[in-house]
Amino acid sequence: MLIPTINLLALLGSGLMAGLFFAYSNSVMPALAKMPGPQGITAMNQINVVIQNPLFFLIFMGTAVLALILAAAALLGGTARPAWILIGAALYLVGSIAVTMGINVPMNNALAAAGPDSASSAALWAAHLERWVFWNHVRAAACTGSLAAFAMAMR
Repeated sequence: MLIPTINLLALLGSGLMAGLFFAYSNSVMPALAKMPGPQGITAMNQINVVIQNPLFFLIFMGTAVLALILAAAALLGGTARPAWILIGAALYLVGSIAVTMGINVPMNNALAAAGPDSASSAALWAAHLERWVFWNHVRAAACTGSLAAFAMAMR
């Protein structure tokens, strides 16, 4: 009963992260894109501070821990549908955790370091938006795929 419970929690965590990334791609970032460079940078920097809270980290990193546990169980023969578990875990760990930590967070840090008062804030903001949103779409798709794979593992 433990593995099915962990699978359900990983499914829910993947779904919550998919929803968060989807909301960013389809409402938050398009709204911020309408702002001039300095205002957009200021707003994005504030969002990046506020999102770093215990509930976000519990879901974001907690789902990663659950995915690792499930992957280990699948590799050790402790799950009924190991292929779906491994697909779900890989999508979440690579598409959400690795992309966030390797691409989106460094971009956020660079934006914060430059600040809204830089001489090239408009160009910086435009370049940031294009690349950041692309990788956010990747995260949304990966988490959605992870959700679906964890659901298929429960069938």
